[in-house]
Parts: sequence; structure tokens; C-alpha cells
Amino acid sequence: MVSESGRLAKAATQTSKTIREEVTIIMDKTHALRYRIAPLEMSPSEFRKAGYRLVDQVAELLCSLPERPVAPNESLAALRALLGSRSLPELGQDASSLLDEAADLLFDHSVFNGHPRFMGFITSSAAPIGALGDLLAAAVNANVGASLLAPMATQIESQVVRWIAELIGYPPDCGGLLVSGGNMANCICFLAARKAKADWDVRTVGMYMETSRRLRVYTSLETHTWVQKAADMYGLGTESIRWIPVDQALRMDTSALRAQIQADRTEGDLPFLVVGTAGTVSTGAVDPLPELAAICREYGLWFHVDGAYGALAAMLLDRGDVEVPVDLRGIREADSVAVDPHKWLYAPLEAGCALVRESGLLRDAFSYHPTYYNFDQEDTTASINYYEYGPQNSRGFRALKVWLALRQAGREGYEGMISDDIQLAQELYRVVETQLELQAFTQDLSITTFRYVPPDLLPGSQEIESYLNALNAELLTQLQKRGEAFLSNAVIGETFVLRACIVNFRTSLEDIEALPGIVIRIGREVDAAIRPGKQKDPERNIR
Repeated sequence: MVSESGRLAKAATQTSKTIREEVTIIMDKTHALRYRIAPLEMSPSEFRKAGYRLVDQVAELLCSLPERPVAPNESLAALRALLGSRSLPELGQDASSLLDEAADLLFDHSVFNGHPRFMGFITSSAAPIGALGDLLAAAVNANVGASLLAPMATQIESQVVRWIAELIGYPPDCGGLLVSGGNMANCICFLAARKAKADWDVRTVGMYMETSRRLRVYTSLETHTWVQKAADMYGLGTESIRWIPVDQALRMDTSALRAQIQADRTEGDLPFLVVGTAGTVSTGAVDPLPELAAICREYGLWFHVDGAYGALAAMLLDRGDVEVPVDLRGIREADSVAVDPHKWLYAPLEAGCALVRESGLLRDAFSYHPTYYNFDQEDTTASINYYEYGPQNSRGFRALKVWLALRQAGREGYEGMISDDIQLAQELYRVVETQLELQAFTQDLSITTFRYVPPDLLPGSQEIESYLNALNAELLTQLQKRGEAFLSNAVIGETFVLRACIVNFRTSLEDIEALPGIVIRIGREVDAAIRPGKQKDPERNIR
């Protein structure tokens, strides 16, 4: 039998071994922490190798865009299959191989809004310098919420805001900030208007008080759906919106607006905001902005211009080579304006811009000062803390890509590109009018709408109009799937039409001249496939 002293000696030996092992583990961990190399780190040489390769791949993509389909024709199931397992891998992978894989997935399975024949939604071809700007911004990773955290980035954003204001004829000393896009830019201006025009402390007590009146918003039937989101998010409810009818040119009817404001005041409501649009989504129509500004002054309402798409065309007002609506001059009279650099300034997504004539009204709507914010600086008149101007505290450096492109092209360059886009859309309208099987509808700014009409059909009757709507809807689906060109649609009255919007510095006259032939060819194929008894009643159907 082992003696008691033997057991004690053995236990002591085991304890000593355990202690040595634990000490070794602690020393190893200490060494690892002291000389930490995280799984996400890349050495300078690894970063250079992967980065140079990726830049080469992107350059080849941009060069090859005209030869690629505008859009893939793939099912969602097929796309999911390409991604493989749904479970997160347990072990990591090499960064270079992952970038190669991601590039292949995106290059072979994306809709390319930078393609010369992408004329669909108001999403522009992105300036290459903007892509490089995003890389640079991400490398520095500035949090442009407070000047203390991002001193240079804050000053660049402030300069971009001034330059955008100058381009559209708005006071350059206005307040403003870069946001994700048009929806958010418009919503920020909406909230500033609500705070400024509500006759009670809406920030503190909200929308529900016995003494508060129902706030009313006025906008046309053609306004983008952001206004419904804003009314919903900010507690007014969508029933607070007064949808004002439009005239034959799809512009807000100012007589109807005035009558509705007067009726609401009589009912005890509080009209506070009129939204005019500088370039509607469907057709590019521009509301009578100077007249809307006058009505707002008369009744003491906030005048906001949704210029996400069309406001930048105001820089062409004094040029003689292209005609733009003179009503764009009314932008300078607005209390606030929304502009999208990722539309007609050709910035990569995301980049919207909210402008408010009096910068203090933005701070009134958004500024709070918790004790854990210590961002005050010596020169408080010059420093800008953007968390006080909008809903975000943590903010990316969106302004850099816009700033770089503005400096690369200059005002003259942008005027030329936007002018070209408008003239190409006008040329498309002219070409469409020469085609027997196409019917032109509208042309405003850089948007042209039209539809395919088989030569043996005479539009007008309810039956034929219903069929033409179905025909053009299927034509659009096939056009988008085939990848030869990419259009979107509009509904004018009850008519479904094809919509070409050109905010694309890569689109040329060659692309415009090719488009009608593509549409007619696909239209004939779809018509033959879906119309029963095509020659059933030729007497009635022939033009």
C-alpha cells in the first residue's frame, strides 16, 4: 500500500505540473495579446497584392460593360445555389481568394446601372473616381458625426453641401448634410418643417394634445412615395396628406392647391407644408415652383422641393444649348430642398443631400446634448457636428466621392454631361415618333415615355387599351430579362408605358438609335405569343 506521505508527494507533484501548465497557458495568451494578429488583419504586402488585383479586375469590368448583358436572366434559386451553404463557415479563408470569388459573383450576376443601355430607374452610372473615393473613405473610416472625430471629413462635407447649393441656385450659406438618398433627404426636411411650423412643442409632447390641430401636407398625385413614409414615421398619418390633382402636363394644379388650403383652414386644421417636385419619377415633370413658393408665402407654409432627380438641371438654366423648365428657378425660393448626388452627379450609391435655408432649423429639429457627448471645441462658430443636423450619430464619409467627382469634372463638365443626357432623351422621343409601331407619350428633362402598339391595332377602346397595357408590361419583362437594354415603366392616367430615363454619362446616340428597334422586335414576339385571334376582327383593329 502507498503510504500517506507517498500520496501527499504524488498530489504535490500533480499540483505542481498543473500549475506549470496553467502558467504556460497564461504566458502564451499574454504573448498572443502582446503580439496580436487578428484574423481580419492583412499585412501591407497582402493588402497590396489583393488590392492591385481587384483594381485590375474592376478596370476590366468597366471596359467590358458595353459587351455585357445589362442584366442577368437568372432565378433567385440559381443565385442562392451559387452562394452554397447557408451556415457560416467555422474556419476563415484567404482574403485574396474571397475577393476573387466576390468579384466573379458580382461581375457575372448583377444589373449594371453603369451600362450604356441602362435607362431604367433614376440610378446613374457611377463615376470611377467615386469608387476609388469610397475605398479611400473606408480606409480612413471617419465617423462624420462630430467634427472632433472627423475634422477634415467634416470640412469636406460642408464644402460639398455649399457646392451643391451653388449648382442649383440655392443660398450657399444654407444648412445641409449628406444622407443615404432621396427618401432620407426629403424626410429630414419634412421633420424640420414639422418642428418649425407646429404651433406647440411637438418634440416634447408629440402629435397628440387636446389643443393641437391636425397638420396638413400638400403635394401632387405624382409625388414619390417618400411623403407617405414621412407622414407615417413622424406621427401625422398618411391621411394628413392632401393629394392635389395635376394638369395635362402632370404638374400640380395650383388652383386646386389654394382651394384645399383654404378649406382645411376653415375646418380648423393646420396646413404647414407644400411639397413641389423638380422632376417627377414617372415622367420628369417639374411643378410650377415659383407659384407654389408664392402660395406658401401667402399662407405661411413651409415650401419644400423634392429635387432628388431634377434639381441639378437648374444649373443649365442660363445655357443656350438645351432647354430646361424655367420653373426650376423656383428652387431658390424654397425653405428646403432634397438633391441626390447618386442621381445626376453620378456618385456611387449611397449619396443624398438635404438642404435647409436656415441651418438653425435643422438643429432645432434634431439636436440633443447628452452628458456623454463632449464634442464642444474652441471655435464653435466654425465646427459642425452633423449629429445635430440629422437622425444619424454614426455617419459614413459619403461626401468624399462626391467631392472628388465635382473637382474632377468641374461645373462645366457637369453641365455638359447633364445637357447630353437631356438631349439624348429628346432625341429618343423624336426617333420614337418616326416609328409606326411606337407611340410617344411624354418628354421632360431626361425622361421619355412611349409604348409599343402593333400596327393592326387602333388604340382607344377599353378592350384594346387593356390589351396594350398587358402587352407592354410583358414586353418590359422580356426586355429586362434579355439584357439588351434596361427600361422601367410609368402609368400615365390608366396607360402602362415604357420609360427611358437617361442619367448615364456612358449612353451615346448609338444606344438611343438602337433602342426602338430592340423594343419593336421584342414587342412583335410578345404580341404573337400572347394575343389570341390576332386577325380575328381586322376591320375594327386596323389603323
